[in-house]
Amino acid sequence: MRRFGAFNWRGVWSLYRREQLRFLRYAGESIAGPAMSSLMFLAVFQVALGGGVDPIPGVTLAQFMAPGIIMFSLTHSAFEGAAVPIFHDKIEGMIGDILGAPMTALEVIGAFTVSAASNALITGSVILALMALFVDLPVHNVLAIVGFALAAALLFALAGVIVGICAERWDHFSAAEAFLVFPVALLSGAFFPVANLPGEVQWLFRANPVFHALEGFRYGFTGQSHESPAVAAAFLLPMIAVLGAVAWRLFDRGYKLKP
Repeated sequence: MRRFGAFNWRGVWSLYRREQLRFLRYAGESIAGPAMSSLMFLAVFQVALGGGVDPIPGVTLAQFMAPGIIMFSLTHSAFEGAAVPIFHDKIEGMIGDILGAPMTALEVIGAFTVSAASNALITGSVILALMALFVDLPVHNVLAIVGFALAAALLFALAGVIVGICAERWDHFSAAEAFLVFPVALLSGAFFPVANLPGEVQWLFRANPVFHALEGFRYGFTGQSHESPAVAAAFLLPMIAVLGAVAWRLFDRGYKLKP
């Protein structure tokens, strides 16, 4: 019987702290890289489109683009922040130390997920601060900004946990990133208004979880969105629960983790 009570807070904190230190050790890649890429995205779109067209009435191009660029970087950071450490520990044989620790599958998955989500929020906050230097970003609803950023970070962190567990080679991780994460993030309305697309293809974008996270996130800044924030939240929360259950089940079984 464990001597840590119903929940091993010390073990969870130790694993969380280890992942945070690993993230900060490579801050140049994990924070500075996405920050510079985001500013380049903003500059390219501003130059390409001339900044003379308002995608939404009363919202400038830069104000429309900035939340989309931040969300794009945040989701990618959350995915990598969970998938890479788990997969790296697997191929290096260090996952056995975690499997042998007095921690439940829920505690381990929780530590990896919260750590990746925290790191993604740090990256997103840095990008937001830099964007604010060049874009006059309004703030309509702080709760929506924080809530939908957190929901997106948790969703993609859990997706990263699942990919990290299931991947057997770096090729598998790269394929998931190239054919799942990037398309889902790009085809979300981050760089264009979905309402301007033909009606027969809009359903494809509205089935995308990033679309809902982005609409709620953008609403927090501009006060405008193509759907109610309540509907977006109702779409995202069950998906987070489902991915959490899948990640827990895979780790609990030791799927592709145990020799």
